[in-house]
Amino acid sequence: VQLQASGGGLVQAGGSLRLSCTASESIFNLYILGWYRQAPGKQRDLVATISRGSIPNYADSVKDRFIISRDTAKNTVYLQMNDLGPKDTAVYFCKAVNFRGLNYWGQGTQVTVSS
Repeated sequence: VQLQASGGGLVQAGGSLRLSCTASESIFNLYILGWYRQAPGKQRDLVATISRGSIPNYADSVKDRFIISRDTAKNTVYLQMNDLGPKDTAVYFCKAVNFRGLNYWGQGTQVTVSS
C-alpha cells in the first residue's frame, strides 16, 4: 500500500488546515488509518486514528480541535485541524495498518504554525 499525504503548509495561530492521505488501494481493506506527527528533535507521536468502522481516537492534545475522517470511495483519510497553535508545528505522517498487522507509512507533510 502506498500512501500520499498532502495539505500541509504555513498557517497563523488560530487557523485551520486539512490534511489528506490517499491510499493506492481500497481503504476498506485496511484495519486502521491514522495520523502521527514529529516535531524537530522529538519522537513521532500519535495524533489520531480511525478504524474500519469509523471509530476515531485522538491524542489528548488535539481532542476537540482535530477531526479525523475517512472516505472509502476516495480511498482517503482526512485530518481537519482547527485552532492550530505553534505546538502543532511538526511533520505529519499518515499510517495504515492492514489486517495482518503490517504498517504502511506515507511521506510526511510539513505543518508550520506561526504565532
